[in-house]
Amino acid sequence: MAFSHRIAALAAVVAIPLGIAATSFALTDQPKSPEVPPRVELDSGSPTPTPSRPRATPSDEVVSRPPVTDSPGNDDDDDDRGEVGDDG
Repeated sequence: MAFSHRIAALAAVVAIPLGIAATSFALTDQPKSPEVPPRVELDSGSPTPTPSRPRATPSDEVVSRPPVTDSPGNDDDDDDRGEVGDDG
């Protein structure tokens, strides 16, 4: 009797996930392969003129650094309230 319960439990452990996987596979949409046009036509007009001076890339741009100060000028943070020695 215990052997038949073990077989039933083993069958349930195997059959339930396989049933879920089979159902999931059966209900999924099959993606269509992308359709490629038979040929591609380019504009037959004249090519766009290239700029006489190339644009600067981000690595070519120079940005000045902000000034370094010991304390911020406008400290509007309220996180320092309630400290010892605070007269606020």
